[in-house]
Amino acid sequence: MSPFRYDLRRLRRLPLFSPRRWVRRLVFWLGAVLVALMAIGFADLANRAQDLFQYVLRLNRLSALVLTPAGLALSVLLTRRVFPGAQGSGIPQVIAALHIGDRRAIGSMLSLRIGVGKLLLTLLGLASGASIGREGPTVQVGAAIMHALGQPLRLPHIALERGLVLAGGAAGIAGAFNTPLAGVVFAIEELSHSFEARTSGTVLTAVIIAGIATLALVGNYSYFGVTSVQLDFGAGWIAVLLCSVVGGLFGGLFSRALIIAAHGLPRQVGRFAMRHPAGFAALCGLVLALIGILGEGSTYGTGYDQARQLVEGRAHLPASFAVLKFAATVVSYLSGIPGGIFAPSLAVGAGVGQWLAHLVPGAPSGAVVLLGMVGYFSGVVQAPITATIIVMEMTDNQAMTIPLLATSMLAFGCSRLVCRRPIYSALARRFLAAVERSG
Repeated sequence: MSPFRYDLRRLRRLPLFSPRRWVRRLVFWLGAVLVALMAIGFADLANRAQDLFQYVLRLNRLSALVLTPAGLALSVLLTRRVFPGAQGSGIPQVIAALHIGDRRAIGSMLSLRIGVGKLLLTLLGLASGASIGREGPTVQVGAAIMHALGQPLRLPHIALERGLVLAGGAAGIAGAFNTPLAGVVFAIEELSHSFEARTSGTVLTAVIIAGIATLALVGNYSYFGVTSVQLDFGAGWIAVLLCSVVGGLFGGLFSRALIIAAHGLPRQVGRFAMRHPAGFAALCGLVLALIGILGEGSTYGTGYDQARQLVEGRAHLPASFAVLKFAATVVSYLSGIPGGIFAPSLAVGAGVGQWLAHLVPGAPSGAVVLLGMVGYFSGVVQAPITATIIVMEMTDNQAMTIPLLATSMLAFGCSRLVCRRPIYSALARRFLAAVERSG
C-alpha cells in the first residue's frame, strides 16, 4: 500500500473527516430542524384548537356541558383503540426510554405512530376545553423524530441512541417556546438527571439548531410577553418567602395527587374508571365544564393567555382562578387523555402570585406574579433550575434572576415535604415497571 493511500485511510478515521460521522451529523442536524418545525406547527395548531373551542363558547357558553364530556370520551376511546401508548404527558415516557437497554422497547415508546397520535389527541383535548399543555407531547414527539432518524444509521452503541433521544426532547422544548437555555437545562436536570460527556455536545447542537430554526421562522419573541419589573432587596423580598412556601406546598400537593392517582383511584371510583374508561372521561369532562362555568371560561385550555395577562398586569380574572385552574388540571389528568402539565402549572402559579400580591403591597404585583409562577412550577416538577430558566426566558427578564432562583430553590424544599419523589421520575418508574411486566 502506498504511503498516500495509507495516510488517506488514517485521515478518514479522524472524527473531522470520517464520511460515516458526517452522515450522522447531517441526519442529526436535519432532525433538529424537523423537531423545531414540528414544535412551531404544533404550537400554532394548539392555539387554533383553543380558539375553536372559545368560538363555540361565545355562541353558547353552556355548550361546554356537551362538548367537553364528548371530546374527552372520544379522546380516551381513540387512545385505547387506535393509539395505545399515547396516554400521559410524554415526559415520563422519554425518561423511561433513557433508562432502558432494550432497543425494541425504546422504539415502541418512541414510535412515530404514537407521536402522531399524541399530537392529534392533545389537539382534540384542547378543542374540547381540557386543561392540558402541549410541552410534554412536544418533548416525546421530538424524541421520537430524532430516534426515527437515527434508526437507519445503525448506531453502534446504545449510549448514542440515548443521546439522540435526549437531544430530541431538549430541542422540542427549545423550539416550542424559544427558550434555548431552558432546553439544555431541562435535558440535564429533568430528563437525564446528569450531564454525560458523550451526550452534552449532541444536546447543545440540537438545541442551537432548533433555536436557529425557530428564530428564522417566527422571530425572537417572549412567550409570556416582556416585563421589566424588579424586586429590590428589602420588604419586597417577603414575597419570595410567601411564594416559596405557598407555591412549593401547593405544587407538591398537586404532584402527590397525580402520583397517587397513577396507582389507581380509590374503591368504586377506581372500579368504574377501569370498567368504563370513556364513561369516566365523560364525567370528568362534565366536571371540567362546570369548573369552566364557575371560572367564567378562564380555566379551559393551556392557560398561557391568562398567565401572560397576569404577567403584563392586564388580567381580569376571578380571584378563585388559581384554585379552579388547579382543579381543572387535576381532573383533566384523571380523565386519562394525553396532554402535558407544564402550561397549566405555569398558569396556576401566576394565579397564586396574583393572590399573594395583595399580601405584599410593598412589592410590584408583576414581580410577585413571576415569583408565584416559578414557586408553584418548581413545586410541581421539583426541578428548580429548569423552573427558573423557563420563567426568566419566557418573560425576557434577567433582572429577576436572583429572586426567581431563590424562590425556586426554597419552593423545591417545601415541595419535598409534601411529595418525596419528583412527579416525572415517579411516573417514569411506574412506566418502566409496566414495561418489565409486559416483557
